[in-house]
Amino acid sequence: MYKNSELILNPDGSLYHINLKPEHVGETVFLVGDPDRVPVVSAFFDQVDFKTQKREIVTHSGKLRGKRVTVISTGMGTDNIDIVLGELDAAVNLDLEKKEKKADHTSLKIIRLGTSGSLQAEIPVDSLLASSHGLGLDGLLHFYQNTDAFTQNPLIDKFITDSKWNSRFARPYIVPAGQSLLAKTQDFKTGITATACGFYGPQGRVLRLDIQEPELNEKLTAFEFDGLKITNFEMETSAIYGLAKLMGHEALSVNTIIANRITGDFSTDYKKAVKNMIGQVLETFI
Repeated sequence: MYKNSELILNPDGSLYHINLKPEHVGETVFLVGDPDRVPVVSAFFDQVDFKTQKREIVTHSGKLRGKRVTVISTGMGTDNIDIVLGELDAAVNLDLEKKEKKADHTSLKIIRLGTSGSLQAEIPVDSLLASSHGLGLDGLLHFYQNTDAFTQNPLIDKFITDSKWNSRFARPYIVPAGQSLLAKTQDFKTGITATACGFYGPQGRVLRLDIQEPELNEKLTAFEFDGLKITNFEMETSAIYGLAKLMGHEALSVNTIIANRITGDFSTDYKKAVKNMIGQVLETFI
């Protein structure tokens, strides 16, 4: 039985941060960072029958082509992903009244609808990119057990060697996408998505502070392993892939490329590009 301090519930019995009960969670869950993107996604639903908000976590649930679907905003960063995915899993795989694990496991389809910056000159802004893998530079998975396969493997060893990885940083990890979901993305660009723990220094941006790794982006762009390249940089994918894999869910991250870090280009109308991505992804997966 889980202690009240570990499995925290609101007075109505919903999970503490996400305000959800099991009946509120669809079989397919779309994750967005921006709370304002939630109604943009749910506008594509045939019906919306549940809405809630707590801080930056906004949720709409309803039906699309006869299937129960949910869109939820996570806010930015892997720390928020840890909260949202942990509580989504608890909603479907824990008995919230008895505060114990359910006998039967429920596997969700979790699809991120995000924005990202390209690390390859040939991937232009407004492109759609599905992440074949999440390369975690953030350190989150080191707090969980059963992650050796993600951190101890030839790709990570080569990445550490080739990039002369800074020993002050957490050891990187790599997690593949859910293969049944990735198989449906033949029309999308694909590649390894690097996930940072911040937007400025952790992604090689310099404003007023000097950074530890001024050549980080060049190192990421140059890396290649068995034909795989690092295609883009953002702040959530590795945590989604890692936690989903550990919890037994299928996950995919799809991003609209709104910036090209190599050419310096930025989308002239990223909101239109994101809306096009949402429509295409929902058509593909629902």
